[in-house]
Amino acid sequence: MTFRYALELAYRGTNYHGWQIQPNASSVQEEIEQRLSRLMGNNPVSVVGCGRTDTGVHASYYVLHFDTDKALDPEQLVYKLNKMLPDDIGVFSAQQVTDEFHARFSATSRTYHYFIHQKKDPFLLDSYYLAPEINFAAMNRAALILLGKQDFTSFSKLHTDVKTNICTVSEAKWNQLTAYSWYFEITADRFLRNMVRAIVGTLLEVGYGNLDPDDLFRIMESKDRGEAKLSVPAKGLFLVDIQYPEHVFLDMRTGK
Repeated sequence: MTFRYALELAYRGTNYHGWQIQPNASSVQEEIEQRLSRLMGNNPVSVVGCGRTDTGVHASYYVLHFDTDKALDPEQLVYKLNKMLPDDIGVFSAQQVTDEFHARFSATSRTYHYFIHQKKDPFLLDSYYLAPEINFAAMNRAALILLGKQDFTSFSKLHTDVKTNICTVSEAKWNQLTAYSWYFEITADRFLRNMVRAIVGTLLEVGYGNLDPDDLFRIMESKDRGEAKLSVPAKGLFLVDIQYPEHVFLDMRTGK
């Protein structure tokens, strides 16, 4: 008999070459699989994540699932796994789910935040330090152009293996945290590689006055990555939420 479990977790991506296992580089997935395999009596365990994050990108909320032939106590699983994992990876909860649940394909939306600050602060290392003169109103006007179902080729890393670059964005806006710190929030049904960082980099050019908000129309229609601006550094980017249909997954944060 096979049991499927879902884990809710978070990680700081600074020390990792992204989520996904890759040769000769540390990854969050590898760290978790190694510990889970040890917990299962050194039997190999493969985990499926809700999506990829690139090198240096963080997740304040992430979901994975794995299958095992052992019935597990969720509370004990969380306790033991957290004792084994490095300090920059933490598991919030574990729960048994049906075979219908898939951490990646069952997800209906994902939300990212990109953090910036305009005053040097040694306690904001996971945020991008920028010059103070930025027009956030102009950037929010430009962000409205991102909403809806569109082709985001202009904001995608080249030569990826996806079948389509069509994404549906339901939220895109800048929010103020303090007098000198902001974050960009974007929610979509799916994201392309490097998409959020390329969008933020382009919006910042609007904020600096180097682009007009309406230039986003031209950039989107060009379907040319060369028309968009440089990507911002990975350190400011966080995956913060994943939504699932209620009938396939119990979100332990809300009980739904």
